[in-house]
Amino acid sequence: MTPMTVTNHNFTEEVLECAQPVLVDFWAAWCGPCKMQAPIVDALCQERADIKVCKINVDEQFELAVRYQVSSIPTLMLFKDGKVARRAVGLRSKEEIEQLIRECQDEHPAE
Repeated sequence: MTPMTVTNHNFTEEVLECAQPVLVDFWAAWCGPCKMQAPIVDALCQERADIKVCKINVDEQFELAVRYQVSSIPTLMLFKDGKVARRAVGLRSKEEIEQLIRECQDEHPAE
């Protein structure tokens, strides 16, 4: 399984209304660190059935990038119960992302 591509049209349904936590990777094709982050995010998508993994191309979905104040990429966000529960900016290791997921699953979403 590969991460789902999310757009303005399906964001609410696929991310905000999802019953399980959602890891969203904000990226762009020209971004070197994003290219390095991609295989890590892809691996998590393959290995973790307890989360949904999505990708948002900030060049194609500028409105979502602005809405969630994405000013640097890659930016990873974990959504839980329709809200951003965790946010990480910059290239992250698999272990760092797994820690964010654990924290998200253990706590209530950030207000």
